[in-house]
Parts: sequence; structure tokens; C-alpha cells
Amino acid sequence: MNLNSKYFDSIRIKPESEVRPDEPPGCEWQGCRNAGGYRAPKGRGQEGKYHNFCIAHVREYNKSYNFFAGMRDDDIADYQRSASTGHRPTWNVGVNKMGTQGPPRQKYTDAFTDPFGFFGGKPDGDGEPEPARRPLGNFERRSFEALDLEGTESGTVIKARYKELVKRLHPDANGGDRSLEDKLREIIQAYNYLKSAGFC
Repeated sequence: MNLNSKYFDSIRIKPESEVRPDEPPGCEWQGCRNAGGYRAPKGRGQEGKYHNFCIAHVREYNKSYNFFAGMRDDDIADYQRSASTGHRPTWNVGVNKMGTQGPPRQKYTDAFTDPFGFFGGKPDGDGEPEPARRPLGNFERRSFEALDLEGTESGTVIKARYKELVKRLHPDANGGDRSLEDKLREIIQAYNYLKSAGFC
């Protein structure tokens, strides 16, 4: 593609021969007749306004420029502290006066519905939620059946039931009757299995 084609020249807004670069305004330094074009800030209280200097005078101006000229040390420190937040108002935690006035604040969990209790609230439903049940395998189910339990009991209940059955079935407790030894052995094995599986 030829960018110097006569067709490109004809569709330009201004033909190239008529385009003239704008001359920069003159230097604003007193007594200077050089061309300007270099901006320098006017100072505090005139943010967004600039002087127009030549390169030599903008360097001289920048060497002597002091934004904090005429300010006390306390005012400078306050300005710098305020600049860290972009000169926006801030409050320390718990100091906001607007937060202490008016009606008492509600808990954050009262501001929305939490049907499943994910955020610490109680789940919706009738009464207390049912505790999570651990699924039972075959050996665990048989062990609970040997102890005459359903499988939802806590560790203390399992231990108490085991002690009760051992006291009742032990040969020393029933006058030396050895007919119940197999049942006692089954209960001891069931309890040991439940203990190793973490149920008690």
C-alpha cells in the first residue's frame, strides 16, 4: 500500500501543505523572549494551573519551587498525614460518632436469611438440627448390634453399655457359668472394633 498516493492526500481533512505546527507561546519569565512550551505548577491553592516557561527558566523555577513555602511544621505534617488517604476523611475503629447515635445495630446474621446455617446462625426447620450421622459399614453395624445399640449413640453411651454387658456376662459375675463366654467374647471384639474405628 502506498501511503503517499494522491488518493490519500485528497481524503485528508487538511492537505499536508496546509498543516502548520502550532508555535508554542512565549516564555512567561519576566524579560524572556524565548519560546515556552514547558509547564511548571503555579503553587499551593492553584492546583491544575501552570506557568509556561522555556527550558532554561523551567529548570531554574523547579530548583527554587517549594510547595510548602509559608506553612508551619505542624501544618506540613498534617498535610502529609492527610495525603496518605488522598485527603479523604477517615476515622479510627469505634470512634465514628455517627455509628453510636440512633437505634442499636442488629447483628449481621439478622440482616439476611441463612437457611442452612452457613454463617453461624441456626438453620431453618423444626427445633434443633439433627446431628450429622456417620454412615455405618457392615462390621460397624454388627458391632452395634452385638452391644444392643442403634448406631447413633455417643462414645460415653457405648462405653457404659459395654461395661454393663461385661459385668453381667462375665463368668465371675454369674456364678462360673461358662455358657455365655462366646457372647462375652463377641461383645469385647465389637467394643474394640468400635474403639479403633473412632466411635468411642
